[in-house]
Amino acid sequence: MNATAVSSFPCVHIVGCGLLGTSIGLALTQRGVAVTLEDSSPAAVDLARDYGAGDAREDTSAVPSLVVVATPPDVVGSVVSASLRAFPEATVIDVASVKKQVYADVSGDAARFVGTHPMAGRERGGAVSARSDLFTGRPWVICEGEEPRRSRVREFVQELGGIPVDMDATQHDEAVALVSHLPQIVASVSASRLGSATPAALSLAGAGIRDVTRVAASDPALWVQILAANSTAVLPHVKALRADLDNLISALENTSAKGARAQIASRLQSGVAGVSALPGKHGVSSELASLLVVIDDTPGQLARLLTQLGDWGINLEDLRLEHSPGANIGFAELSVSKNVVSVMEQKLVEAGWKISGETE
Repeated sequence: MNATAVSSFPCVHIVGCGLLGTSIGLALTQRGVAVTLEDSSPAAVDLARDYGAGDAREDTSAVPSLVVVATPPDVVGSVVSASLRAFPEATVIDVASVKKQVYADVSGDAARFVGTHPMAGRERGGAVSARSDLFTGRPWVICEGEEPRRSRVREFVQELGGIPVDMDATQHDEAVALVSHLPQIVASVSASRLGSATPAALSLAGAGIRDVTRVAASDPALWVQILAANSTAVLPHVKALRADLDNLISALENTSAKGARAQIASRLQSGVAGVSALPGKHGVSSELASLLVVIDDTPGQLARLLTQLGDWGINLEDLRLEHSPGANIGFAELSVSKNVVSVMEQKLVEAGWKISGETE
């Protein structure tokens, strides 16, 4: 995006200079949009400004046509209300991960408020983790609001590279409870078991445990607010998960009992079906297969691998990298269409690459 690009909102004010607020600011300033910044922490404003996300707001700053509230969830409603009063002509949006509570807390000219949520967070927060391309290709939910403001917000999302998804607040909160909030709980609880693990056990950690626990590194204080605000939608999923675990526990307590192994297999097969239902690059992921390729930990090896795949006309659907602790090698997990995986494996072996076998 160039500095002369036209924006739906020529002047934007951002309240909250964390990961999302700073990332939005970076994306906008790169388009030539005038951005002003505000945060309860002057140091946060200074840091976001130094990264190029905008300038600290002053009395002489231009009046914004859009205000983006990117504060912690527990104060979003009050900050949105204050912004509606402070800027009586502006459209106000928020980027919080829970929507019903925000709508309930907003007061004043609420017709100018449009609740939104970019599905683009990272486990590392703060301005230091901000990226101007954070929203590229990511779903960005747009909830209730009056027209034509809502249409302009949709254009704004597209300008930042996001994919607008229309939902009402209830639909949104129920959806993220399942696809975002429950996984966070599972990741955190699973990761908490690692605290008592021996160094020898941890040295065996592979892609499986890393995949399951990656988001457990997220800010606990932030997630307490998110889960408290969306507890009504999250709780049924947690209770259902508890019931599933109880059934597994019963089966594992006596695996020789009639039906025990079938119960375990049924739960595992349900997991396979669930993963297959997740959207992939071209739809559901059931049409993809993965191959784990060993890569020497030396410069240029990954580039050589990807170049060869391109030369062979193989379309790579996804790529994940993993380092092998204590060894000068890494692993590249290549996801491709099932109908080309055997050909790709043969070509890789013939070209001298080592295949690590099936992925976890």
